[in-house]
Amino acid sequence: MPALEGKGYGKTATRYPDFQIDEETGLQWKDFRIGLGEAPKSGDVVVVDWAGYTIGYYGRIIEARNLAKGGDFEGGDDSFLRFTIGKGEMIDGFEQAIAGMREGGIRRVVVPPGPLSYENTNNPWNIKGPAPRTFSGKRTLDFVASDRGAIDKTIMFDIELLGVGKDARARRAKGTWVNEPVTK
Repeated sequence: MPALEGKGYGKTATRYPDFQIDEETGLQWKDFRIGLGEAPKSGDVVVVDWAGYTIGYYGRIIEARNLAKGGDFEGGDDSFLRFTIGKGEMIDGFEQAIAGMREGGIRRVVVPPGPLSYENTNNPWNIKGPAPRTFSGKRTLDFVASDRGAIDKTIMFDIELLGVGKDARARRAKGTWVNEPVTK
């Protein structure tokens, strides 16, 4: 809708009062658990569990594995998201959120529309991560990213930082956080 393009249709960015905010970028976050492990830095491999939701599009799920964050669960390493901080594999808002965490932490992040979020690529199967694994998640994300202004493009992530370092592995067991070397 050309008449609405670039106008934000009268909405201002939502400010969540119990969240911290980076005034420059608009990224908001709230820590549910402060990690006690290592803090990732540029070049580190991280392993995370994540869920993503739209805020302006009826809270639709982008990705959710229905696992309790911080719960008593030991999952296979291949089922978690693994990437290198600073390589540009993820959207900037996701990387910035993780860069401020410590291993074992759980954080909710609100990524505003714009340079920190997903770009409109017109191809939901070729986007920067974190990328949904399901068709419905990809379709929801594509619908929000390709919208011309009638929908709030704000995205919310729940992130659990499970591992940090070149040989990081994800492991949850009875509240214990372990960063074990990968065995061959």
